[in-house]
Amino acid sequence: MSIAVIGMIAGMALGFAGYFGGFGAFLLVAALGALGFVVGRFLEGDLDPRDFFRTRDDRRR
Repeated sequence: MSIAVIGMIAGMALGFAGYFGGFGAFLLVAALGALGFVVGRFLEGDLDPRDFFRTRDDRRR
């Protein structure tokens, strides 16, 4: 499935949530979608959890 199709499906889900559930449902669907995206990237190995917990002194310049 291409990125464009996935984006279209996500947009349609947000549209339905906004139309039928109001703005609160729209925000809930958007937040859970973003959380699912980040978890999926962790599981695929594209993100490293240590990147979020490094101190400022540990950054490479």
